[in-house]
Amino acid sequence: MAKNREFGNRRLHSLLGVIPIGLFLIFHLSVNFMATKGEETFNGAVHLIEYTPVKILVEWVVIYLPLIFHAVYGIYIAFTAKNNLGRFSFFRNWMFMLQRLTGIITLIFLVWHIWATRIQAAMGAEVNFDMMAEIFSSPFMLVFYIVGVTSAIFHFANGLWSFAVSWGLTVSPRSQRIMTYFTLIVFVLLTYIGISAIFAFV
Repeated sequence: MAKNREFGNRRLHSLLGVIPIGLFLIFHLSVNFMATKGEETFNGAVHLIEYTPVKILVEWVVIYLPLIFHAVYGIYIAFTAKNNLGRFSFFRNWMFMLQRLTGIITLIFLVWHIWATRIQAAMGAEVNFDMMAEIFSSPFMLVFYIVGVTSAIFHFANGLWSFAVSWGLTVSPRSQRIMTYFTLIVFVLLTYIGISAIFAFV
C-alpha cells in the first residue's frame, strides 16, 4: 500500500511539474519577453493579467497549490534519492543529480521572486517595467535572476524527460534518446527567451 501511494505521489508530482506548472512557466516567460518590445508593451501585458477576473482563485488553483505540492514532495525526493555519480558517470545520472540541485535553487528563487513581486503587489506596489528595472539595477540580483531563471528552465525541460518516462510515453531507448534532444531544444529556446527578458530591463 505504501509503495502504491509513493508511486502515485511521484506520478502526480511529475504531472504537476508539466501541467500546470510547466505551462505557466512558458506563459510567464512569454509575458516577460514582452519587455524586449519596450516598456509600454510589457506594462500592457502585465496589466492585462492583473485585471483578469477571479485572478486570485486562478492563481491558487492553477499555480500556488500545485507548486506547493510539487515543491514539498520534490524536497522529499531530493533528500531521499541516492545519486550514483560516484559509481556510474553516465549522462542520465548527471541529469538526475542536476534535476534535484536545480529544484532546490528554483525553490529558493521562487520564494524570493514571489515576495518581490506578488506580495509587494498585494501590499500596494505596482508590478511594472520600472519595478523589474529597479530589481535588476543590482548586479547581485541580476546574477541571482539569471541563475534562478536558468535553473527553473532546466528543471522543467529535464523534468519533461522524466515525465515522459514515468508516464510510459517513451519506453524504448530510441524514444528516450529523441526525447533527450527535444528537451535540450526546449531548454535552449526557453533560456534564450528568459535571459533576453532579463536583459531587456537592464
